[in-house]
Amino acid sequence: MAFGEQPAYLRVAGDLRQKIVDGVLPPHTRLPSQARIRSEYGVSDTVALEARKVLMAEGLVEGRSGSGTYVRERPVPRLIARSGYLPAGGASPFRQEQADESAHGTWESHSEQEDASPEVAARLRIAAGDRVMRTRYVFRDGGEPMMLSTSWEPLAVTGRTPVMLPEEGPLGGCGVVERMAAIDVVVDNVHEEVGARPGLAEELLALGGVPGHVVMVLERTYYASGRPVETADVVVPADRFRIAYHLAVK
Repeated sequence: MAFGEQPAYLRVAGDLRQKIVDGVLPPHTRLPSQARIRSEYGVSDTVALEARKVLMAEGLVEGRSGSGTYVRERPVPRLIARSGYLPAGGASPFRQEQADESAHGTWESHSEQEDASPEVAARLRIAAGDRVMRTRYVFRDGGEPMMLSTSWEPLAVTGRTPVMLPEEGPLGGCGVVERMAAIDVVVDNVHEEVGARPGLAEELLALGGVPGHVVMVLERTYYASGRPVETADVVVPADRFRIAYHLAVK
């Protein structure tokens, strides 16, 4: 193969991809069979199969048991707006994750204590094995699952306080900033990093995605005078949402 030349399966996948983008193969249309791809493009069964696998991994087509492979409906991505942490005054966990005031969502959560893993401990600057409160969330907008979040708070900060359980007690359901303020911990900084990776099977099941789909992972940590008091991973399906930041210029 000459330098810069694509493997045959990528050339076939690229041509089929362009047909999908141009509408020649519209949503819900059956993708040409493996035999037809082999015949039309003059390639082997292996190349035809690999080309189909590429399109499936990209989320452009989906297999239907006993029926074949079909072009998927391509969702129009919606924005998840972020603007740093929100001040006290009724900010909910949903509002903490979605700053767009036009969005009205709901969430489900479950909290339990656990030993901090080495990764979580490093993010919270505590020792591995120290006790933390882990809370898992599923956020929905209009009933549609839009993001997942797993947060960890060091029990050295919140243990035996009214805010130890994020969704229970007098401040249950409030955001991190307001809850921490109630125990005289003033959040003054937040750090976020955004990356992407293939979604885990359980994540895609919860989000209604297709195996192999890519998710965006927002790693967020709240600080009070330089001390991490909460860290979280927020998982968003990359094919349905975009993350937009609105930052004030000082």
